[in-house]
Amino acid sequence: IPLLQRALAMSKRPLLLFASPWTAPAWMRSNGDVRGKGTLKGHAGDKYHKTWANYFIKFLDEYAKCNVTFWAVTAQNEPLAGLFTPPQAPTIAFTAAQQRDFIAQDLGPALARSPHRTQLLMLDDQRIHLPHWAKVVLGNATAARYVAGLAVHWYLDAIVPPGCSLEATHKLFPDHFLLYTEACTGFF
Repeated sequence: IPLLQRALAMSKRPLLLFASPWTAPAWMRSNGDVRGKGTLKGHAGDKYHKTWANYFIKFLDEYAKCNVTFWAVTAQNEPLAGLFTPPQAPTIAFTAAQQRDFIAQDLGPALARSPHRTQLLMLDDQRIHLPHWAKVVLGNATAARYVAGLAVHWYLDAIVPPGCSLEATHKLFPDHFLLYTEACTGFF
């Protein structure tokens, strides 16, 4: 928080911060651990999903107390990595349908009820999952109204040409922006 406050104070223009979760607490996860393969217990709309959505709001509340606000949050960092992750990696697995339902029934309504004007981004994973992931989530009118844009990672870009993923998704859902949210040099 002190580093964010210093960056915000030094910037000549507003900084747009976004946050992306890696995992829920162990007691909320199907494997009982914050690491390894696991999903949220239960299903969208239940106490685990509603509580996890409220964690997002509590996170935003606590940072706001320190005058740090977030432009956006993502529903989950690399939701499909949770199916393939090494045993020590913290993550939650979501399919596109599970993310859609979590957004429509839990996270979207929680953000909308909160005092925060934080936008919601979906996917936050490799563009290889587009446009399928977008069709599943944004094809649902309830979920789509809560989602501002799609967060995309670039690690597997050489496998899928932009026209098949980014351009196709933009043509299907032109009112939702596409934003690269994670990248590095040297991967592969």
